[in-house]
Amino acid sequence: MYTRKNQRNLSGAEKRRFVGAVLELKRRGTYEEFVRLHTRYYVSDAEGGVRAGHMAPSFLPWHRRYLLDFERALRKIDATVTIPYWDWTTDNTPAAALWREDFLGGTGRERDQQVMTGPFAYSAGNWTIKGGVTDDRFLTRDLGRPSSPIALPSKAELAAAMNEKVYDAAPWDSTATSGFRNRLEGWTSGGRERWRNHNRVHRWIGGAMLGAASPNDPAFWLHHAFVDLLWDRWQQKHPKATYLPKKKLPARDPQHGRAISLEEPLPPWNVKPSTLLDHRKIYRYET
Repeated sequence: MYTRKNQRNLSGAEKRRFVGAVLELKRRGTYEEFVRLHTRYYVSDAEGGVRAGHMAPSFLPWHRRYLLDFERALRKIDATVTIPYWDWTTDNTPAAALWREDFLGGTGRERDQQVMTGPFAYSAGNWTIKGGVTDDRFLTRDLGRPSSPIALPSKAELAAAMNEKVYDAAPWDSTATSGFRNRLEGWTSGGRERWRNHNRVHRWIGGAMLGAASPNDPAFWLHHAFVDLLWDRWQQKHPKATYLPKKKLPARDPQHGRAISLEEPLPPWNVKPSTLLDHRKIYRYET
């Protein structure tokens, strides 16, 4: 068992090793495989077919397995590396440590949002985007969206999700008005704050983090490690709650064949959500 640390507690050597392993995956061409996988399984309510990665109950177990595969790839390069997490309720400004030159680099320049600092800057020569939301070959960010400012989720906003007593609820998509999964994923209808929690973080970073190809920004992994941690904390807070739906939805349900139940296989791995409810034999989170 290994430990995932809060990024603010990483030593300089730990930052260098994480960055080095990520860059090596990129050099080998393996990184793009992870981007393509996420893009493939980002299926919205409006599209047909199974929704495994987003807007569905399997959002959390799907990303847990996805992060595990990425982490295993990193650890084949350097066995000391784990995915750090970013608590965006605390380190909530562009001045936070993860955006410094020695780690992820900072925001993009004003005219085209191109990241100019850190190891993932295009000018550094090691990070070329090969499939994103635009034809740009460089990493883009717009931290805090200065032209129309947006704040990262507050502790109170996150608490509203953590206080949900059930995991998910019908209609098992982005329109669910209750349930931990959708509150944490952050889909809402109308109002001034359309994007919440997980979704708001993607909007706050902007650039490459907008849309299905968001893993093009290495910040994706730190963000989703925190989302995974939050699922763990929610389970501890509500020990009697479980993944829902427990059983395959009947044919008469509009979400039949689209929302994955507890014992149905998650693509592309053919593993069930029930096997991903507990990570403690593999890794733990530093508190």
